Amino acid sequence: MLENIRLSFQGIWSHKLRSLLTMLGIIIGIAAIIAIVSTIKGTNEQIKKNLIGSGTNTVSVRLSESGDYDYEVEYNGLPKGVPTLSSDTRDQLNDIEHVKDASLYVRRNAVDYIYYNSTALQGAQLVGADSHYINTSGYIMAQGRGFLESDYTQYRKVAVIDKTAANSLFGEENPVGKTIDIKKEPFIVIGVVEEASQFEPVINSQEEYYKYAYDSGSLSGCVIIPDVVWNIVLMYDEPQNAKVLADSTDSMSAVGKAAADLLNETVTSKDVKYRAQDITEQAEQNEQLSATTNKQLIWIASISLLVGGIGVMNIMLVSVTERTREIGLKKAIGARKNRILSQFLTEAAVLTSLGGLIGTISGIILAEVIAKLMKVPVAISIPSVVIAILFSMAIGIVFGFVPAIKAANLDPIVALRHE
Repeated sequence: MLENIRLSFQGIWSHKLRSLLTMLGIIIGIAAIIAIVSTIKGTNEQIKKNLIGSGTNTVSVRLSESGDYDYEVEYNGLPKGVPTLSSDTRDQLNDIEHVKDASLYVRRNAVDYIYYNSTALQGAQLVGADSHYINTSGYIMAQGRGFLESDYTQYRKVAVIDKTAANSLFGEENPVGKTIDIKKEPFIVIGVVEEASQFEPVINSQEEYYKYAYDSGSLSGCVIIPDVVWNIVLMYDEPQNAKVLADSTDSMSAVGKAAADLLNETVTSKDVKYRAQDITEQAEQNEQLSATTNKQLIWIASISLLVGGIGVMNIMLVSVTERTREIGLKKAIGARKNRILSQFLTEAAVLTSLGGLIGTISGIILAEVIAKLMKVPVAISIPSVVIAILFSMAIGIVFGFVPAIKAANLDPIVALRHE
């Protein structure tokens, strides 16, 4: 086998230009497939990251009107048949399989009544939350402290803000210990939070803007206060939403559905129900759509491999004709059919494998170039690289089989007389 490989490389090197032209179809086909798979895989990862966000595995379970739109108490008033939730409900959420933590909260979006001196925080999100909210939402403390149990038992008017709100209100000042006004009620800032995994979503539409702005408040800032003082600012209690922290991305859908079902057991309204934001399902739908396009493009690129395979067969037939006397001599001194067959199959496999290797490198470079020019992410798929090289080797064996059979079946007498 090693001798066959050595002879194969010797033959390729002695006909460098012809070998390169023969490999060209394989190189182009493999490079196209690698570039397509890597670019689409990178795009799918970006889509999934855009939907899931910072990767904290948090699922929001919110009141929805007619199953489609978030129910906004500010505009629609208190919903009938939807009770406020208690700490017992949070404990039940924590008991759901694959749930690491759970939180109950209320919120207002795009508020314009938060001030520090004369500086207004426009379009921010105001959240009234329990003590589990910061952990469940994937926040970590950047400055100051989080909420203590005493903040709740003593009804303290304190607030935790995110870095966006801190920069907007305080600039270079240290916000901890400063007093902000929320609807003319003074709240002391006790801490600043940031997301555990920093992530900047790609915003391509107004709909996506509102999704991120309303879901996390990260685009305009977020101010979190204890839920026990919520009615001091908004004047009345209201039904809460929930956040559940799943133990993995794969379990987010199941966790969200179970949490929504649990909360809906307390709801008697027919028009307002709890609904989990099934972002993993959205990601899967986008990936399925991309996979369909992916397959079509790969089939198109595979035509180049077919053309390359025909080129390999053609050049190997020429090689058999050129080396007829060599084959006759080998048979005359006792070389068996299997030896001749394996030599030509090895040569075809080495030729296409070399083309596959060059095509893989070219495909990786092409994917990076596409990523730079089109400003799209790219993720090199290691399995596709391995499959591409093995597939190119298989092409050599399949398309080299006919020339190898022809060489193995040559009559040694006729071969020796060939000019």
